[in-house]
Amino acid sequence: MEKLFDKKEITEAVLVSVRLSDQDEHDCEASLEELGRLLQTAGGELTAEVVQVRESPDPRTYIGSGKLAEIRDICESTGASLVIFDGELTPAQIKNAEDAIGDVTVIDRPMLILDIFALHAKTGEGKLQVELAQLKYTIPRLSGHGAEMSRLGGGIGTRGPGESKLESDRRHIRRRIAALEEQIREMEKNRRTQRGKRDKSGIFRIAVAGYTNAGKSTLLNYLTGAGILAEDKLFATLDPTTRKFTLPSGSEVLLTDTVGFIRNLPTQLIKAFRSTLEEVMYCDAILIVADVSDPEYDAQLSVTEELINELGASDKPVIYAFNKCDNRAEGFTMPLGMRNREGVCISALTGEGMDELVRLMEKTANSGKVTETFTIPASKGGVLSYLYANASVISVEYTDGGSEVTATLDKKTDGEVRKMLGK
Repeated sequence: MEKLFDKKEITEAVLVSVRLSDQDEHDCEASLEELGRLLQTAGGELTAEVVQVRESPDPRTYIGSGKLAEIRDICESTGASLVIFDGELTPAQIKNAEDAIGDVTVIDRPMLILDIFALHAKTGEGKLQVELAQLKYTIPRLSGHGAEMSRLGGGIGTRGPGESKLESDRRHIRRRIAALEEQIREMEKNRRTQRGKRDKSGIFRIAVAGYTNAGKSTLLNYLTGAGILAEDKLFATLDPTTRKFTLPSGSEVLLTDTVGFIRNLPTQLIKAFRSTLEEVMYCDAILIVADVSDPEYDAQLSVTEELINELGASDKPVIYAFNKCDNRAEGFTMPLGMRNREGVCISALTGEGMDELVRLMEKTANSGKVTETFTIPASKGGVLSYLYANASVISVEYTDGGSEVTATLDKKTDGEVRKMLGK
């Protein structure tokens, strides 16, 4: 995949937003500002912003003809070659907007996010997932561009599968999609096998989730030394990383970094990265990281919680890490709704509040666990080994007939031990 950061030229872009007459002006501004950060992450440069207030988007061109003429003049005077709409456009709207504006490339918000995913995908599975999402989303939107089909291959909104794939006929593209889906299914089988092994280990699993750029990777790096790339960019990390973390009691938990959430995350990406997001579904608890230094953190937290609910994981115990406290504005007060959540203010960069967070993680991991004392006969010495591997052993007293073992363990392990002892 070609990366814009390898090119010397920077793509200049105009951002376009339609604010519906019943939409809150602040929400529109926040979404447009976020679109600007997405552009910056992709390696582009903001030239101008154009906003139009309408009852509804124009079905033909998304915005009105007057605004299209204004955008055309801006592009001609500034040399901007890219126009990005803060919404999801139909193939016809993209073609009609390009025809009206002139010699520019028009993309929408989902296409920009897909482009960033193509830029940041590192693992083989991540690249396959991005390519699949791009083909499914982008191909219909290229149908009106004639025989050239040259949209993919160089610059923002064009990274990914490459020119040759798009110049192929639809049958070849369908075959490519089918092949990608088959490869991803095989990878998902392997992940399920790995997840099954983790289930059998009985280790408590915590998925680290949150809005993109909230500091999830920095937090995991601080706790486990995972060495994950942590940049001040949106979607800097796409591929899940799982690391063991030893709690103060000596018991272990598994922490898994997940792909960041964002407003209007394209449906294609939710589907393509379902296997990655499943880490949230199959975990024992969720650690939600929120960037409290961002003025939009309350809305971002709502987006995160909504997506977790959509994934069917709303029944999981949740810990809130209100991150970047060292950057928050002077006089910052935690809103009542957040104070009522089980969480702590931290700085994953400086370590502020991390001890309290770890204590909260241990409390959550130990909830539902019991402390039991077992009498283990000498003939069943394997039970002691099993307890050391799957529980937190508090004490062992050896007797003539075997041993008395006190351990803290979850219900699953407790049941297994009783079965092994014939109880």
